[in-house]
Amino acid sequence: MASTMIDRATVEKIKDAANIVDVVSEFVSLRKRGANYTGLCPFHNEKTPSFFVSPARGTCHCFGCGKGGNAVTFIMEHEQMTYPEALRWLANKYHIEIQERELTDEERREQSERESMFIINEWAAKYFEQQLQTEGEGTTYGLPYFRSRGFRDDIIAKFRLGYDLQSRFALPDAAKAQGYQPEFLLKTGICYQNDRGELIDRYAGRVVFPWIGLSGKVVGFTARVLDSRTKGVNMKYVNSPDSDIYHKAHELYGIYQAKKAIVKNDRVYLVEGQADVISMHQAGIENVVAGSGTALSFPQIHMLHRLTANITLIYDDDAAGLHAALKGTDMLLSEGMNLKVLLLPDGDDPDSFARKHTADELRQYIDANETDFIQFKTELLLKNETDPVKRTAAINSIIKSISLVTNHILRDTYVQTCVQRIGVAESTLINTMNNFIREAKESKAAEARRTEEAPPMVTGTATQPSIGQPVSAQEKVERLLAQMIIRKGARRVFRQVETEDGGTVDLTVAQYIYYDLQADSLQFSNPLYRRILDEAVAHADDSDFNSESYFIHHEDIEIGRVAADLCVDRLQLMRNDEPDPQDAYIDDRERQKEEEEQLRNQTLHLVLDFRMDYVERRLKALSTEIAAATSEPARMNELIKEYTQLQTVRNDYARRLGTNIVV
Repeated sequence: MASTMIDRATVEKIKDAANIVDVVSEFVSLRKRGANYTGLCPFHNEKTPSFFVSPARGTCHCFGCGKGGNAVTFIMEHEQMTYPEALRWLANKYHIEIQERELTDEERREQSERESMFIINEWAAKYFEQQLQTEGEGTTYGLPYFRSRGFRDDIIAKFRLGYDLQSRFALPDAAKAQGYQPEFLLKTGICYQNDRGELIDRYAGRVVFPWIGLSGKVVGFTARVLDSRTKGVNMKYVNSPDSDIYHKAHELYGIYQAKKAIVKNDRVYLVEGQADVISMHQAGIENVVAGSGTALSFPQIHMLHRLTANITLIYDDDAAGLHAALKGTDMLLSEGMNLKVLLLPDGDDPDSFARKHTADELRQYIDANETDFIQFKTELLLKNETDPVKRTAAINSIIKSISLVTNHILRDTYVQTCVQRIGVAESTLINTMNNFIREAKESKAAEARRTEEAPPMVTGTATQPSIGQPVSAQEKVERLLAQMIIRKGARRVFRQVETEDGGTVDLTVAQYIYYDLQADSLQFSNPLYRRILDEAVAHADDSDFNSESYFIHHEDIEIGRVAADLCVDRLQLMRNDEPDPQDAYIDDRERQKEEEEQLRNQTLHLVLDFRMDYVERRLKALSTEIAAATSEPARMNELIKEYTQLQTVRNDYARRLGTNIVV
């Protein structure tokens, strides 16, 4: 297959169109806070929002884990996409036609394996859709099955339902004819190999339900045998095996179709199967997803919590439904979710119930019958239970669930409710609850100690330290200087600086840093910071040069990522950026003069810090060299001379920085 690359003009058009708030809102429920937005971080588990989005800068940043960036890097990180994949995702979102060119052989080799797997999955999904609508097997067996389930054609199209031909060789032959590599048919699990090395279609003769991830990419498939063939069949459903792009325990069926409705309604309904999701959508309830047979997992909960904190579990009112309603609920409570349970009338599941009722009737039933989880669990476990041992175990289970509720007021309310319903003294329930809380904390502390004692993992990159990773004085001052260059590098605040020929020149912040360090052949140890400084100086005389915007949206994705991180200012993000009325009385020229003076002083101080750190490190190295040169008097004298000169320089720097040095 031919491979292509997006041209530079199209890349710039995509970046210009991408709105960071709009992009992040696809995955995170954001709330306005002053001039910025906040939400739960999509990159790590948290209960209190520490993820900030700045529309003015076009960046996002988490103060908990440190991840963030611009719109492109956010999509790359969140969706685990390559740079070209993220650009295509944004182009599709903003309806930008992509102009592409042929890749070189080297560029083609560098294309990611993940991208190839997504491409083959997308092709397969279209293949299944086409077979469903093609006269022959599709219209004879596939469509009648879906219509027997009551699915309308528009709903079939919405969920991209399909049909796979009964021949186990038809799909792999079609894929190879289109130029797709057998390697990726195997890696995605669409096919497997028999003993003769032939490619065999895993889903042959079944209707197909594609699993579409949060970003709209097809990550996997579930295929079901038709009703007439289910008798005696060992595997009614066949799922995609786990792969680099699909982990069933991490996915939720219908999340792509439901995400906007979840945010809009600030609630999600969790059901058991694909048909339940589809029928509820058809009935007008769109904020619904399914785990489809897997036990609820933390990655699934985290995905939902980024969209809403409110969840209702919907199950049928039988033994299996009651058991399912209790599974995973403590995990939901421990993650700060507000949990309710809805049991449908006996004999109904969400699929059948939704097909019998209009959207209004369905909503009315949900509103009238959904129950707070603790109330549900109390009634379920203690109703008609008289055995003291079983009753005690049930009460312990209820109190343990309450101990996991993160909202203190809600937790106290549950305790009061239990006092009334159970008839046990409040002090007894509180003591029991506190014991559970204490045990959970001790368990978490023990786990933290085990983590600390474990061998360190290699994390982060060579350009940026990971959160919690020790930062040296050199790294700290280089980072601060790079931040100054990115945020203020184009500001021309050094006036009438003397040149070697006796003239004067006005310098930008970046130019001053560059020339000051060049005077003693000093440079940043971080190669990205060196590039940032060099480019800021190279563009210093461009009339429209904005250093912050230039580096945040840099064509080098690593520079863009570092720039977005360095542009974050916790205080600025957290405050409401409305102007202070008193500022109106301050003369604009005086304010500008004060700002320039402050910026000059900050730059001078940081450059001195950089020089001081260099001298301190050189003095330390000289001490080691002097100790090793005892048998070389001449060399020792040279080293001592350099050491003495550097001590003088160090003391001068210390005086200018206001630091006392003890010699």
